[in-house]
Amino acid sequence: MHSDKILALKGLSKTFGTIAANCDVDLDLHRGEILALLGENGAGKTTLMNMLFGHYMPDAGQIEVADANQRFLPLTLGHPQAAIAAGIGMVHQHFTLAENLDAVDNIMLGAERLTLLPRKRAAAEKKIRAIMAESGLTAPLDVAVGKLTVGERQRVEILKALYRDVKILVLDEPTAVLTPQEADTLFENIRAMAQNGLSVIFISHKLREVLAFSHRITVLRHGKNAGEIKTDQADEQQIARLMVGAETPSHTRETQANGPAILRFKGVSVKGRARRDSLQNVDLTVFSGEILGIAGVSGNGQTALAGVISGMLSVESGEVLIEDQPLLDITPAAMISRGVGRIPEDRHRDGIVGSMSVAENMVIEQLDDPTIQQNGLLRRDAIRDYAETLSLKYDVRGPGAQASARLLSGGNIQKMILARVFDRSPKLILANQPTRGLDMGAASEVARRLLEARGRGAGIVLISEDLDEVLKLSDRILVVHDGAFSTAKTRDRAQLGLMMAGQAA
Repeated sequence: MHSDKILALKGLSKTFGTIAANCDVDLDLHRGEILALLGENGAGKTTLMNMLFGHYMPDAGQIEVADANQRFLPLTLGHPQAAIAAGIGMVHQHFTLAENLDAVDNIMLGAERLTLLPRKRAAAEKKIRAIMAESGLTAPLDVAVGKLTVGERQRVEILKALYRDVKILVLDEPTAVLTPQEADTLFENIRAMAQNGLSVIFISHKLREVLAFSHRITVLRHGKNAGEIKTDQADEQQIARLMVGAETPSHTRETQANGPAILRFKGVSVKGRARRDSLQNVDLTVFSGEILGIAGVSGNGQTALAGVISGMLSVESGEVLIEDQPLLDITPAAMISRGVGRIPEDRHRDGIVGSMSVAENMVIEQLDDPTIQQNGLLRRDAIRDYAETLSLKYDVRGPGAQASARLLSGGNIQKMILARVFDRSPKLILANQPTRGLDMGAASEVARRLLEARGRGAGIVLISEDLDEVLKLSDRILVVHDGAFSTAKTRDRAQLGLMMAGQAA
């Protein structure tokens, strides 16, 4: 199946300022192959794929694509239209759909001139239905995309690429917002398409799906080729050694007795723009020394829950108590003063002030601490020393404590936020997507610190779209769907997936 090479990346290099994102990278892809591309944060995976698709111009190297006669022709670099013409399609992690248009218009958009002529649209719809029948990817075609489920929108994105007759499909974190059943179905569809000749490269942090669905794994480390391995000969520890140069330690959640309640919601409701942005009469308790896992498809009320716990949202009705004391004024300052540590979902919007330095961001939630300020004046040297110590302790890499926080990579911004939260030993920790965008080593360290905080008696609310993470770390699991919560009485992935989709387990 994989004897015919279809793509060759040769010696690709890309530098941003003083940072070498890719250095002399080679990558081959064969017809009908599913290739998983892995690596640490900042390893250069997305940069490499952006060069393939023409978003970035390489500093050195070339890309060759096989034509119908198996002749390798050089790809014009730095031009997405050239990549599309060569049969390369890319589906980004974040959807790029016009939500007021239906699926047919979204799929035609950019591929053909949109027209009101029934004949043109009818021909497009006929082609789309043929693609759906062949690929197994189905979605309503005459409904505004904004009204579709997350899984249906993901399928529309892939149908957009297939409509252009791609022979190479690049997927960036394709299952980040899908239920386990939707993820498995998606990869079964991809596997069927691969058997019909489609070649696929996908980036993922979920090793379960990498090991279950890929044919071959290529690993980047520090922007360079670190090695490759056939998937049927791989395991998680082998992949970890390629990614980080060492095995990733595993952490066990030891059984321990709960302490008193740290957080209680009593009939809490939050009114959002839609039911999915709301909370519906929620009763919830988090005890000292436990991790409460919140499982659900993105956009079902997790943001509202996190907003209340972090003090960013007020409740419409109901009561919020910390250590059995009602909160009369729900604000970020009130939550911080009551011992709440907050790891936000959107680290750029809610986690940092990008124009401020790394050091200033690390102390931004403790400006009343006398070691940070005295008589209303910041102690700059003390702040710098504190930030440098935390940077070493939590492996925050970048241009230094005095540099602007926006200059850090996404993964290192997350490490900076984790350092700010964990170092203060809060009583209650909101961990909202705490390992999103982190490599295996960094994610393992987050797990260790969450379990360590649990061991010293902190209560932890873990909101994660990674069901494996929820299952591994949580003492109890609640499933959220359309703003309502139900207790999971099982740890079976399939049953939890049904609950996440709003069906009875």
